[in-house]
Amino acid sequence: MRSLATLALGAALMTLPVQAASVFSPEEWQSYLAAYVSEDGRVIDTANGNISHSESQGYGLVLAALAEDRASFDRILDFTRDELLIRDDGLAAWRWEPDADPHVTDTNNATDGDMLIAYGLLLAGDLWKEPAFTEAAAAMARTIGRTMLVSADGLPAILPGGKGFAGGDNTAGQPILNPSYWVFEILPRFDALDPVIDWTAVGAAGIELLHRAAATPAGIPGDWVVLAGGGIGPAPDFPAEFGYNGIRIPLYLMRAGLDPALLEPFRARASSAGLFKIDLSTGSAIEPISEPGYRLIQAAMECTATGQTIPEELRTLQTTSYYAATLQLLMLDHLRRQRPACLGLEAKP
Repeated sequence: MRSLATLALGAALMTLPVQAASVFSPEEWQSYLAAYVSEDGRVIDTANGNISHSESQGYGLVLAALAEDRASFDRILDFTRDELLIRDDGLAAWRWEPDADPHVTDTNNATDGDMLIAYGLLLAGDLWKEPAFTEAAAAMARTIGRTMLVSADGLPAILPGGKGFAGGDNTAGQPILNPSYWVFEILPRFDALDPVIDWTAVGAAGIELLHRAAATPAGIPGDWVVLAGGGIGPAPDFPAEFGYNGIRIPLYLMRAGLDPALLEPFRARASSAGLFKIDLSTGSAIEPISEPGYRLIQAAMECTATGQTIPEELRTLQTTSYYAATLQLLMLDHLRRQRPACLGLEAKP
């Protein structure tokens, strides 16, 4: 039987609205494409040696569907299928390097990338009434559910990848997890595609992880963690910090329409300048995470909590780097659809 907390999470997630028309301006979307998407559909991580990965391709598919740009969606999908969906299990190899031969330098998967690719396919299937996209997403969801879920301190957790995260003696046998791999808005869609897997319980495990982190000195989870003994701690051999992975967590919470109280620990670690890398052992700031896309997440949390209007300079896309711009578009999509007052806009009837 699913717990009351699990059922409550499922109810909150299932209230997400049906996708509406694109809220990106033509100028914003074209600037994103020009900066980060090659002619052959490769989504380029400009701050990471211009590599591509399953995450970038997945985000590209999601954004192209949100932009209602079928031509761009198709070319991003073509590259993803030809270059990354080369594993026997139907999941994606995670890393593609432009100067390497072969270009795929690591065939291990990254589960968040797989989830994002499947979600992009689902959105495209909804938008363009293409059953083949929905079927392809369902196949990936089934594989993820059967091969990338693991018990972590008794909770159904998302394994970051097929190799390297199972844990060992230095983790008391518990797996290594990445809290930002819980893309909460995806989970009810997976639950509908494959009811054999209790994806609602997986979502509840992600919320439990955040509750455990709230009791630590930092108050927020590290980018790489281990759950054990009812608590949470940094994963061995990884930096003990909250950083560029975790910056996505409040974005995902807001996009999924979950309890705003879950944002409070992240707000507490921010300032008017934005969010910071945080040392988990002391809770102190290490360095700012300050590009406009990241500062928009902080401003959106503030508006969600207090109604404070988001500064004008953050209300439109700024193409500073692939990752920051991607998160900025995802945040703007949410705000323009669900919280237009945060942007000084009137709600559409």
